[in-house]
Amino acid sequence: MSVLTPLLLRALTGPARRLPMPRAQIHSKPLREQLGTMDIAIGLTSCFLCFLLPSGWVLSHPQNYKKRERQ
Repeated sequence: MSVLTPLLLRALTGPARRLPMPRAQIHSKPLREQLGTMDIAIGLTSCFLCFLLPSGWVLSHPQNYKKRERQ
């Protein structure tokens, strides 16, 4: 590294340090009402349908994604 590298980096990042950064308002509180069995079942079912079902379909049909040879 050059001797000028730290000076160059400081010059490039200097203006960004002076910008005001908004602070996140994160508060941890207990739930107002407990989750029921039906709420959990709906959540797990929707996760299964949205993530696992499409990836399972793609993994079970690799021959559809292979390049077909031209005759």
